[in-house]
Amino acid sequence: MGSTGNRAEDVSGRSASDDASTLIIDNARLADGRVVSIGIAHGRYRVVADVSAGATTGLDATTTTRIDAGGRLVTESFVNGHMHLDKVYTLPLAGDGALHAYTAGTMGAAMRSIVEDASAVKKHYDRGWIMPNVRRALDEAVFNGVLHVQAFVDVDTTAGLEGMESVLAVREEYRGLVDVQVVAFPQDGVLRDPGAAELCEQAMRLGADVVGGIPWIESTNTDARAHVEWACALAQTAGTRVAMLVDDAGDPSLRTTEMLAEAMIRHSLQGRGVACHARAIGGYPMPSVIRLVELARTARLAFVSDPHTGPLHLPVRQFLDDDLPVALGQDDIEDAYYPFGRHNMLEVAFLAAHILQFLSGDDQLRLLDLITGRAAAVLGLRGHAIAEGNAANLCIHHSERLVDVLREHTRPRWVIRDGRVVAESEGHSRIHR
Repeated sequence: MGSTGNRAEDVSGRSASDDASTLIIDNARLADGRVVSIGIAHGRYRVVADVSAGATTGLDATTTTRIDAGGRLVTESFVNGHMHLDKVYTLPLAGDGALHAYTAGTMGAAMRSIVEDASAVKKHYDRGWIMPNVRRALDEAVFNGVLHVQAFVDVDTTAGLEGMESVLAVREEYRGLVDVQVVAFPQDGVLRDPGAAELCEQAMRLGADVVGGIPWIESTNTDARAHVEWACALAQTAGTRVAMLVDDAGDPSLRTTEMLAEAMIRHSLQGRGVACHARAIGGYPMPSVIRLVELARTARLAFVSDPHTGPLHLPVRQFLDDDLPVALGQDDIEDAYYPFGRHNMLEVAFLAAHILQFLSGDDQLRLLDLITGRAAAVLGLRGHAIAEGNAANLCIHHSERLVDVLREHTRPRWVIRDGRVVAESEGHSRIHR
């Protein structure tokens, strides 16, 4: 399967445990237009000082590393709210049949593509190729400044725990570079696939962080509700969050987002649930959307949209206007559901700008928020902002303007994790006349 490519390295020359290290970033342009100096110590922002006011960082310049951002845009590091990490680079195994069934028309064949076509890949699951593929995807994440990922991993009677154990092992290798929240995901269902529930429970004991679900894959509404109840009860018992693929097929009558929100309230999981995709909501009559918005507020249900990986998508603008927590996700990298993907959230935002018509200057700021601060809140991460006292996770880009950063969606010039440089990229192009 896929090679590891260029491995992400700590180019700073310091170890992750070097808490005494300090870093000053001069002439950093924030998304609000201010040019500041950023002082970082012990992995956290110590000061964010407005240059125009003549302020200084207060750090000893003789004991620090300095980077001159030169007026380039500096943003928080990126957050990927939805990623099928065990499946990356598996499209050659799955074939184009599954891809066509999942992405064509109104997604009417989505269930067949998942249960029959794409699931055939799991018969060949082997950590000998899964782990290199996962490393490759996480290397791309680091280079692209994606330092937080919610990763779904299939757990069922076909895959067993092979994918889960592989991803958990690689997660440990990347600790200190990428935070990976692992979701135990019964993609073939728990009623349709007897034994999957027990395997998911075992996966949680092995170290998975989040209980997953996909209720619409079940054969009846009764089974779908039982699926949701099982997942929410497990999350309540384990003290974890729950993340589900809901309303993912093109049928707006399934209403599995509503099932999730209601179950979260019953199980006291308010603020601890994420609905991924929820594409069919885009086909709801407006009264149904209004009712769902109120229910989601009560459950404090968050949403992740991946509008580039299917012909339907969540009404993101309306949900933002209604002040619901929404993020964007990469979802897939070269698998049975999407043939492209570079684990680049700027690229995802660029695609979303066209699909969702987020094109104005204010919309571009919203897109940035959907892959940084707002996305972090969706995953339950606190303090993901360039502000004093927060963890210093940020990207220094090549361009000054956000519109250029989105247009080019290239790797950041520098990626900084907990106050240390973990990746840097510099490209050169020349015309020979």
